[in-house]
Amino acid sequence: MSKVITTRQAAELVRDGMTLAVGGFVGFGVPEELLIGLRRRYLETGAPKNLTLFHTAGVGDGKERGGNHLGLEGLLSTIYCAHIGLEPALNKLTVSDAVATYMVPQGVTAHLLRAIAGKKVGVLTHVGLKTFADPRIEGCKANNAARARKEEVVELLSVGGKEQLLYKSFPLDICFIKASFGDLDGNLSLIKEGAYSDQLEMAAAVHNSGGIVIAQVEKIVERNTLRAQEVKVHGFMVDYIVQGEPENNVQCWLWPGYRPECSGEVRVPASAVAVEPLTPRKVCGRRAAFELGPNMLVNLGIGIPDSVASVAGEEGIAGSLTLSIESGILGGVPLPGVGIGGSTNPVAIYKHPDIFDIYDGGGIDLSCLGAAQIDFKGNVNVSKFAGRVVGPGGFVNISQNAKKVCFCGTFTAGKAEYAIKDGRLDILKDADGIKFVRTVEQITFSGEYAAETNQPILYITERAVFRLTAKGIMLVEIAPGVDLEKQILAKMEYKPLIADDLKLMDARIFRDAPMGLAF
Repeated sequence: MSKVITTRQAAELVRDGMTLAVGGFVGFGVPEELLIGLRRRYLETGAPKNLTLFHTAGVGDGKERGGNHLGLEGLLSTIYCAHIGLEPALNKLTVSDAVATYMVPQGVTAHLLRAIAGKKVGVLTHVGLKTFADPRIEGCKANNAARARKEEVVELLSVGGKEQLLYKSFPLDICFIKASFGDLDGNLSLIKEGAYSDQLEMAAAVHNSGGIVIAQVEKIVERNTLRAQEVKVHGFMVDYIVQGEPENNVQCWLWPGYRPECSGEVRVPASAVAVEPLTPRKVCGRRAAFELGPNMLVNLGIGIPDSVASVAGEEGIAGSLTLSIESGILGGVPLPGVGIGGSTNPVAIYKHPDIFDIYDGGGIDLSCLGAAQIDFKGNVNVSKFAGRVVGPGGFVNISQNAKKVCFCGTFTAGKAEYAIKDGRLDILKDADGIKFVRTVEQITFSGEYAAETNQPILYITERAVFRLTAKGIMLVEIAPGVDLEKQILAKMEYKPLIADDLKLMDARIFRDAPMGLAF
């Protein structure tokens, strides 16, 4: 029987009540053609209904692509994933309680595929203890619809006298994955992919669950024409392949075509380092760069934290450390925006689940991450705020296990005006939004857990630096030119501990010239 089918035939294989797994990382490895086909079928026929959607990472562009195609009321009844911040259609269903949504740490979702494939009871790990994922707090339930079901997706256990969380396995009925090439026997090559997300693990999990594996490919090729080194998913696990339209087979959503420098096939000359203007963003990046060291493995979050990379480049120390992305990319220059997950000139491309083995075991020397809310205990929220459910992505795995973490961001939220020159910071007009709140809306990072494990934690802003202590967060540095009472303490919902030897932040941070960092 031929494994080659049409997009319409693939959509018709999805039946009411199935658990559908969708591969990809943001815009990399997303089976866009198959998602469009399923949406079209539902709009035309009203079927299938009440699907459970599973994906390991966020799959979307913040607009209409990826998981957003499935944001139709009635099509889904349940969502189980790590992030929907780029899937506003799924966020709308979640906030309105039209579906029951469970937000699970991304490393757990990636490893859960292995557990399902191996017929194991689940993923047993410390990841998520004392965060929203802990059943003593929220148990991964992201909305009232999930809480009303009274189904526990995670369980607290004691193993060898240590607390552990068991994230429970469940069968997967069908999956959509994407590859570069597929031969007539169903063997899949990822040679042109900019990131290897979860194709192998997802296919194995669905196949061993007795389900249906459908792969979207850019081109179908003859048998025995793919080199063995290129075959990342063997055809015995692949039931059907669909050749997608060119516009739905892009490498990522930053550009319409293919760039071999992002798949590791070639390396392009590095362009001159783009020097960032001296803004609060760069101030945060500069202060965090003081925490870098030689031969470090570093993970940077999106937004202000990624300014650390440009500062390291400007200071000439970028070549002495390795940047990593939770998609599995090591080295190179990380791509911006919806290109997150890929790099130009990567040194190595690991599979998505593999990188979390390294992360969970403490392989990251330093991580710089964002923060939407911070409370006195040092808890950080990035996953649920302002009426939106975003999810943690890889934040829990990364922040809980890195040897050192710097949370980076502006001190207040909203529009503010600054003058940064001559080694000082002048706040001309402050923003109104408070980030240092009495109680965070959701605990994505547990200050209590970090204090118990003696993990060094800094909270870096453009005007102040705090350090986590066993008694709460402590103010240890303030920017030259900033008024402690009016511009720091008055802008917090609580009074932090204040170091006896409160210092000024290094004046070099506030001068428009290289700081002279060196290892």
